[in-house]
Amino acid sequence: MDAWRTGIVAADAETIRIRGYEITALMRGASFADVLFLLHRGRLPQPGESALLNAILVSAADHGPGAPSCAAARLVASGNRESLSAAVAAGILAIGNEHGGAGSLAMEMIAQAAALAAREHLSLAQAAERAVAAARADGRRLPGLGHRVHRNDPRTAVLFDMAREHGVAAAGVEFVTALQAAAARLIKPLPINIDGALAAVLYDLGFPPAAGKLIFIAARAAGLTAEVAEEHAREKPMRIHIPVDYDGPPPRSL
Repeated sequence: MDAWRTGIVAADAETIRIRGYEITALMRGASFADVLFLLHRGRLPQPGESALLNAILVSAADHGPGAPSCAAARLVASGNRESLSAAVAAGILAIGNEHGGAGSLAMEMIAQAAALAAREHLSLAQAAERAVAAARADGRRLPGLGHRVHRNDPRTAVLFDMAREHGVAAAGVEFVTALQAAAARLIKPLPINIDGALAAVLYDLGFPPAAGKLIFIAARAAGLTAEVAEEHAREKPMRIHIPVDYDGPPPRSL
């Protein structure tokens, strides 16, 4: 079997290095956000980049037990008291394009819009108008817009303000802001949700589209561990009883 190749971690009997940096030095001189940036981008972040990635991790860490990922984790924790990892994994497996993973779709949309704007000499606002019109014509939802709880997601303004403050805000923030404005004109007012906000900032930080989902997973894993721990500490096993309304056939004989 050929050796596996990796440019991420080198570990032997004496040392552990992440992207060439000694783990002991990182432990003393880097934050978790710094190391996450290093793992994905291959370099340590600048202070503003670090602050923004840290803010993204905080923003997506948890959204209460009603969020699909948290609900799934607590449901498994309620029925399976033997495996903490199974409950946390269940929460992660609930993350997809409809919950927590739309950041990747939003980043792909930003990249396509930026390419279109450059190719056809359009402004990003014009590219946003086209994106909204196309989604409306196809009956598609726009990734990064809309929220079932918040009329205005409070996390978005903080991330965008920090991105501008640290000189990171660029095409991503500009496009998603223009997308919201175009949607308000052509469809209806919709808030920029956390998927859209982190997509815009991660795009401007130079991350690829897959990071829209991967970084959310890294953030939400922290909240899932707390949700599972609380379920075990405060609740009885099998305490979750989901109401069911049966609407199938009435009793019948063979």
